[in-house]
Amino acid sequence: MQFLYTNWQITQYVRLHRCWIVHLMRKTIFKKLEAQRLIANYNRLRKNLPPKLPERVFIRDETFREGIKAPTVFLTYVEQVKLAKMMDETGVSIINVGFPALSEDDKHNVKRIVNETFEKAALTASAQATKSSVDACLECGVKEITIETPFNELNLQYRLKMTKEQALKKTVESVEYARKHGTTVDFLLMDGSRTPLDDILQIFEAAANAGASKLAIADTVGFLRPLSMRYLMAHVRDGLPETVKKKVALSVHCHNDFGLATANTLAAVEEGVTHLHTCIAGFGERAGIAPFEEVVAALELLYNIDTGVDLEKVYRLSQSAEKAFALPIQFHKPIIGENIFAHEVEEQLEEMLAHPLLFEPFPPEIVGRETRLFIGRNTGQTLIQRLLEQAGIRASPRQMDELFRHIKSPKESLDKGETQMTFYQVKRLLKDLQKGLTMEEFWRLVETITRQKPKLPETDKKPPASEYS
Repeated sequence: MQFLYTNWQITQYVRLHRCWIVHLMRKTIFKKLEAQRLIANYNRLRKNLPPKLPERVFIRDETFREGIKAPTVFLTYVEQVKLAKMMDETGVSIINVGFPALSEDDKHNVKRIVNETFEKAALTASAQATKSSVDACLECGVKEITIETPFNELNLQYRLKMTKEQALKKTVESVEYARKHGTTVDFLLMDGSRTPLDDILQIFEAAANAGASKLAIADTVGFLRPLSMRYLMAHVRDGLPETVKKKVALSVHCHNDFGLATANTLAAVEEGVTHLHTCIAGFGERAGIAPFEEVVAALELLYNIDTGVDLEKVYRLSQSAEKAFALPIQFHKPIIGENIFAHEVEEQLEEMLAHPLLFEPFPPEIVGRETRLFIGRNTGQTLIQRLLEQAGIRASPRQMDELFRHIKSPKESLDKGETQMTFYQVKRLLKDLQKGLTMEEFWRLVETITRQKPKLPETDKKPPASEYS
């Protein structure tokens, strides 16, 4: 019997075979090193494994909600769809497609994305705890709505300008209204990390009884330490009535203002939280939120928790996001930065070639990367001589000097001042591309167009120091 395979079938077979090998590598690499007594893996010690650690978590992407809040970032519809499709292929469980009530353009784009076909990912859209905001989501045809509101006194007084009872009532009414229209409802407590525990439990129980199926704590200003996050999530988990625990899942949304978003997200997982808000490359307003690639890689490789994400596609997804956002990813960014698996050839070359994990935390193939070696100004002449000898090349002293001069001279002859000038020109250009109108520029524009002088309150005066103490 003769079997005929198309190129597509062969390509698919090779791809699946490679995926299986990478998956097996991810599951066994550290176990093998341990079994060979080459390393100690403290992450696997029973004493270090939290008892509430889940076997499976679900990744929710906030790129179209949080990521585009980076100053003046704009994604075209085509870019949004391309990124959303790639997220779906990568294994993201839930994609937040935006905030329809923000504007008619946003509503139009959300509606178009909702009409696209996705194989795995569910789609959600965000709404405030108001009927009009929920209606904007319903008009887009979304099947899952995330209703968000704060509940601490700071926000009640200065943002919502309502009482606690009024905020609670609006939350319950909004959740019930969305549920009556057949949607799944998630409830996000904004600034939850700075909300008293009793208030968190009160509004969570009310939202759950109104029909919310997921309850999320937002660390809106990146305020918590990891140990504090564990404390908070443990007390929220244990403080909810059993009837609520059985029907809701806990979720977390961590901002990165102190560089702790990934650590806080992982801390929440250690207390049993299963739905995690992330953003590709950590993009977002201010310092962004928990980076998708860091959270996923840490959970898969350090915790051995299934995220449903194909790690091999993480790097490609981040490259597409970088291009769409027109924001460069730092070279030293964990997991996806250009320098993470790049090494200048030094005296330890032979040792590294013998076992790359001497200088890398895990095989780069796991996240769709590869190790890159380069000869640079720190590569010694003796080592270069040895490399030539191993390659069967005999170079005279004069040839060696010329070779070494070619390696070093580009760096040494480079005008450092000129390099710095170019760097600052590029940096200034990026700033100009990102910059919107300052408030002063905005009001000048308003005055020019309307020919009316705005009557503005005095907001430039700083409050006395005592107000901060």
